[in-house]
Amino acid sequence: MIEILLPYIAYSAALFIAAAIPGPGIAAVVGRALGTDTRATMPFIAGLALGDITYLTVAILGLSIIAKTFASIFFIIKITGGLYLLFIAWTFWNEKINAREIQAKSRQTFLMTVLGGFSVTMGNPKTIIFYMAMVPNVIDLTAVTFLSWFFLSFITIVILFLALTPYVLLTTQAKNLLSTPRALKSVNRIASTIIAAAGVFILGEAAWTARSS
Repeated sequence: MIEILLPYIAYSAALFIAAAIPGPGIAAVVGRALGTDTRATMPFIAGLALGDITYLTVAILGLSIIAKTFASIFFIIKITGGLYLLFIAWTFWNEKINAREIQAKSRQTFLMTVLGGFSVTMGNPKTIIFYMAMVPNVIDLTAVTFLSWFFLSFITIVILFLALTPYVLLTTQAKNLLSTPRALKSVNRIASTIIAAAGVFILGEAAWTARSS
């Protein structure tokens, strides 16, 4: 029984460490939490997890075949997500922020929020390296069945939420301590800068990929 679970335990530990290390994903999560609240950031993390599951599936099914088949789709997703993050950054930068407006922002479209998180993962080289280089060393991908893929996907979602939620809670807690309009405006500008950086990173990665191909 332990021998069966050992690869999953190793995968969980490796994924948690990789997810907790600061990078574009965490930067985007922190920016999202600064600009909205904890509840509104959860769909963004779900989008990040969806991107991880996509790369996990690509690794299992075979990188070369899937990459060629869905390269154009992934490219469009990256561009759309990057532009959406820039739009959100522009909104945060220009609008005055108070508690009521923060609540209003938390009701932004669920699907677009998920897409924003998904696009961050799709353009994150740390994620690509993890699933294409590290995962094959801890799991025999040729022996993965549909049931084990489902289990790995479930583990991925749980681990990412466990690793990223503390960042969200700490960020929103720190933001709540800044209650004056001037302080909230500063927080809003910081969130805008972080989210814009994530958007530019995604667009830059997409442009580099297109140029290389």
